[in-house]
Amino acid sequence: MNACVYVVDDDRLVRESLEWLLESVNLSARLYANGYDFLDDFTPGLLGCLVLDVRMPHVNGMDLYQTIKQIDPNFPVIIVTGHADVPLAIRAMKQGVFDFIEKPYNDQHMLERIQTAIHQCNGLHKTLERKNARAERFEKLSKREFQVLQQILQGKPNKLIADDLCISIKTVEVHRANLMQKLEVKTVTELVRLSILAGKDTNHPDTILKE
Repeated sequence: MNACVYVVDDDRLVRESLEWLLESVNLSARLYANGYDFLDDFTPGLLGCLVLDVRMPHVNGMDLYQTIKQIDPNFPVIIVTGHADVPLAIRAMKQGVFDFIEKPYNDQHMLERIQTAIHQCNGLHKTLERKNARAERFEKLSKREFQVLQQILQGKPNKLIADDLCISIKTVEVHRANLMQKLEVKTVTELVRLSILAGKDTNHPDTILKE
């Protein structure tokens, strides 16, 4: 997926000027005259960033930003305003906007902030992809293997695990070997690290595991 800079501004000249600026550094741009048109195209997981004018008819930039946060809280948004409004800037930054820039802005500064926002978005995408890949390994576990996993992560030895689950030590050893193979780890330390990185709450599994 290629990064794209989305621009929402009711001023056509501003939109076209920013499009030209972005194309000068080989960045793709999509332009919108209002927030509703942008929301029609916006879906979670887009790679890029949004440059958003704060004062527009129909729906203002801050209201649109709140909607964007609900759809994809990690998507970076740069708020642009033609008015020096310090309280608004403070509120926007507290609510998590990537940056708040006043018009007329310096082109080089705008490009730097856009490129930084895209870099951040790309990094978050890669982190999420790695986390999902790790989580998929846990979906290979049977219900019993997951139960054994929970016990291992609580630091229990095989004998105690066997007693708690009412199975033989040999069966615990088999399940333990199988789950380690499925999760592609060789030591308990690696197993703990994988569980943390995958975002798994092993005491409250968030997926229905097959028998």
